[in-house]
Amino acid sequence: MSVSQRLAEMGVELPSVAAPVAAYIPAKVHGDLVYTSGQLPFVDGLLPETGKVGEAEGLVYPPDAQFYARRCALNALAAAGAAVGGVDRLTGVLKLTGFVASVVDFTGQPGVINGASEFLGEVFGEAGSHARSAVGVPVLPLDSPVEVEVVFTFA
Repeated sequence: MSVSQRLAEMGVELPSVAAPVAAYIPAKVHGDLVYTSGQLPFVDGLLPETGKVGEAEGLVYPPDAQFYARRCALNALAAAGAAVGGVDRLTGVLKLTGFVASVVDFTGQPGVINGASEFLGEVFGEAGSHARSAVGVPVLPLDSPVEVEVVFTFA
């Protein structure tokens, strides 16, 4: 099943590629790999929520952040697909790096980034398994709670 067919089966619509907010491009091709720039969880050009991830009131709730990580992965998929002439040329995922803007005592970054990893696994099946890092940081661009970058394979 192609990536676009799998997305349709999942009821997921591929978004437009987010315009860069600085001096970079959304994705870069090298050999049979596509490297995405860090992708924020934009929905129609806006962040659905901003701030730090944590368990206390006034913070981004970890399950919400996990959902935003999923959106980051979808945005990365769109950026990679645009770089290679369509998502159906993407064959798998090699590496995912996730960043979680979190309060000092929050240690659930891997669970948050599971949102991105699990989404890519749903899309690519076994070819979606990947090496990964999940890193806590003090702040991300535009005060986003999460950011994800992905290295895809393509043919």
